[in-house]
Amino acid sequence: MLSIAERHKYILDRLNEQGYVKVLEIAQELDVTTVTIRKDLKYLEEKKLLFRTHGSASPANPHAPDMNIQVKEKQNSDKKRKIAIAATELIENNDSIILGSGSSIYALAEQITGGKNLTVVTSSINISYLLNKIDDICVIQLGGTLRKSSHSAIGETAIKAFDEIACSKFFMGVDGIDLDYGLTTSNIDEARLNRKMIQSSLKMIVLADSSKFGRRGFGKICNLDEVDVIITDSGISESTVKILEESGIELIIVE
Repeated sequence: MLSIAERHKYILDRLNEQGYVKVLEIAQELDVTTVTIRKDLKYLEEKKLLFRTHGSASPANPHAPDMNIQVKEKQNSDKKRKIAIAATELIENNDSIILGSGSSIYALAEQITGGKNLTVVTSSINISYLLNKIDDICVIQLGGTLRKSSHSAIGETAIKAFDEIACSKFFMGVDGIDLDYGLTTSNIDEARLNRKMIQSSLKMIVLADSSKFGRRGFGKICNLDEVDVIITDSGISESTVKILEESGIELIIVE
């Protein structure tokens, strides 16, 4: 039987390895009751060493706040650039693609060049302005209510446009990826539009740096089983890699 200090070290080590721990799993592994583990987690949270959630714990508060895109662009910018470069490899000649909003997708737009005769549907005004400068890219800008923090269109007008649009691929950024809860963004209207974009595309590709794992935004987009490809960086934990690959998701990891 481990001492209290040894249990605490075990929990924190697992948290560091996996990015999360579950009460039931830790209790079974240490052969103690779930009540004991909950008390351990409460103590460690009071010491600001973790953040408790329902039946589990994470290293920090998993809630993803709504932030202005100009702030997001400065966060993990080098990782986003490398992820974006990898994403361009999935764009083929004569593709019709949907680009969502957000800093990761804008980073992708910055890497797209001419020569492929693309049709791009996007809610992002910044992306439309950027890609419209390229001669052989046809840009379809979605209308709707302008969301100031993301410089993108949301609402029923944007959603209804997809009743008449079908594309090969949807490239989406997210604010959070929770292995149990799924993909989320910080805005409910953005989440609704993303769900419609998923329905209007043959393949859904998520661009997310490793900081997005274990987090949740306010608006749920979809479950993990709807994702075809995730492109991320090497900061992702081995346990998360295993879970994603076992669920049938193609995982592309950039260094």
